[in-house]
Amino acid sequence: MSRVDLAELDFFSPEFQECPFSVYRQLQDEAPVWQMPGTNVFVVTRYNDIREIIRDPARFSSSFSALLNAGSPNDDVNAIYEQGYEMVETLLTQDPPRHRVYRNLVNKVFSNKRIEGMRSYIEAITEELIDDWIDDGEVDLLNRLCVPLPIYVIADQLGVPRTELTLLKKWSDASVSRLGRLADEEQQIQNAKDIVEFQHYFADLIDRLRHKPEDNIISDLANNTIDEGRLLTKPEALGMIQQILVAGNETSTNAIAGGVVLLIQNPEEQAKLRASADLIPSAVEEILRLETPTSGMWRRATEDTEVGGVAIPEGSFLMVRFAAGNRDESIFPCGGDMKVDRENANNHMAFGQGTHFCLGAQLARTELQIAMSSLLRRTDNWRLVEEKNSLKHHPNVLLRGLMDLHISFDKIDNLQRPKERAQVRA
Repeated sequence: MSRVDLAELDFFSPEFQECPFSVYRQLQDEAPVWQMPGTNVFVVTRYNDIREIIRDPARFSSSFSALLNAGSPNDDVNAIYEQGYEMVETLLTQDPPRHRVYRNLVNKVFSNKRIEGMRSYIEAITEELIDDWIDDGEVDLLNRLCVPLPIYVIADQLGVPRTELTLLKKWSDASVSRLGRLADEEQQIQNAKDIVEFQHYFADLIDRLRHKPEDNIISDLANNTIDEGRLLTKPEALGMIQQILVAGNETSTNAIAGGVVLLIQNPEEQAKLRASADLIPSAVEEILRLETPTSGMWRRATEDTEVGGVAIPEGSFLMVRFAAGNRDESIFPCGGDMKVDRENANNHMAFGQGTHFCLGAQLARTELQIAMSSLLRRTDNWRLVEEKNSLKHHPNVLLRGLMDLHISFDKIDNLQRPKERAQVRA
């Protein structure tokens, strides 16, 4: 493994974010709690250090909204955001006990029992999506399965008509891009326009649902009360909807796409899955470990403290790199290798741990299991279409997802078809 000069490492560069894994290994060996030169930012890469931080909200707060809401140096971007609603702390950037107030509003919707009850419905959507291209022998898998499957599901749960799916995805992507802090000026302007558009769309919907409630998440958020009987403010409700939208689709999209690439690159592991479908749940955990769609997250030190023997002054920001911890050789031997039957794969941190364990974790797991099962059952001999794939990822500090994925395949005939249909076309 070639070494880099850590004093010269630009952690926030798109180039580093594209290919970070060898540097993560170096950081784990040389500087597992690494302070970015000239900053109050520390990057944490070892599994046990990360676990310590995310399980201790008293010392390491999730209140990092100052990083997200810092005004842009571009006056045009700031002017656009002024046309929308204030961004306030709800789920992602709240600490206990306040975090629990907001989390309780949506826990039931994403409970394991409820998600398991959705399995046949998700299977039907998956099958119909595959029906659309199964006879073609080649597919833009990212845009024909990986994106639409989770966005259909979360749209239904939110109560948004399927005619608005393109808008939902656009708004989700804008939120992710803003969160990732690597957008250029042109993209920042577009993100601002899209986010303000999102805010006004859902603010109007909240108003309608307060007059005429329905059975969906947004109606619940519009009408349920907190703090001894008050309704959520518009900014509170919008912040929660935004985070639910992202949590409900981005992880699944990125994991499905990344998982297919991993299985193509590891044909022996793919063969194990084809020989034993019982391994799919384990394989899904291994995919989540290796891909880690949420590469990292911020924390803020609330006091002078230390991590891994390194002094952390009060007010410092810590970037906990789940993607690095998930390849920590002390926890996952041969951590960069794919093993669909890895015994401890489910110890990964792809969904975080503790108070901020990802709201959409069980939904993502279920969607990924179903997508992989259907693809393996209905198609064979997967190949990457070289001239159509860059296999590059969107530039983003926090989330990791492929920009393209075109595969060719052989259709497997003589399959029993599910009786239930999902009618996914709007």
